[in-house]
Amino acid sequence: MILAIGDIHGCDTALKTMLDTVQPTKDDTVITLGDYVDRGPDSKAVIQTLLDFRTTHKLIHLMGNHEIQMIRALEANHHMQRFLDPMCGGQDTLDNYGGSFKNIPVDHWEFITSAKLYHETDSHIFVHAGLEPNIPVDQQDAETYYYKRFYGGEPHQSGKPYICGHTIQGDLPTNAGHAICLDTCAYGGGWLTALDVGSGKCWQTNERGQSRTIEI
Repeated sequence: MILAIGDIHGCDTALKTMLDTVQPTKDDTVITLGDYVDRGPDSKAVIQTLLDFRTTHKLIHLMGNHEIQMIRALEANHHMQRFLDPMCGGQDTLDNYGGSFKNIPVDHWEFITSAKLYHETDSHIFVHAGLEPNIPVDQQDAETYYYKRFYGGEPHQSGKPYICGHTIQGDLPTNAGHAICLDTCAYGGGWLTALDVGSGKCWQTNERGQSRTIEI
């Protein structure tokens, strides 16, 4: 099984509930689509949960715009201001780490900075935000991987459907045929969504510890 998990945004209860509900095996591949930090209650716990999970399971973690904003916050003052803006939620993340970048453990920072821009299999492409349709997947502008909004759009030239997050879809993920968006606003009282790419089965969990299954 290849299991794709949408934007987590500090929702560790939803993440733990998801892993307990689906119970991926060591033969499965779990692909997290980015945005582990900001806005939700415990970004530090989310990263620790994923670090613990990858010691026993195959985890591929992708870069989200909130991770790149966190990285850039240390590069220039205007990036720091953007990261700390309440709309971004970076202050929530720093509060989880005792209020300072200096308190972020080395392995947590390595997890954030080592995230992949995309992942491609024989049948699908996985990316945080989206793809320009007429550009090869490995030649996209980096900002496209992080920031392109999901509004249906056009099929990618590879012919492969892509799985993304980033653009909130409401309570249910959107299947446009050539692309599927899994961001269902876990941090805002909604659901964390995971997709079994092979079967189309989805699981949804939330910060109240609830779970449900749907088909898309």
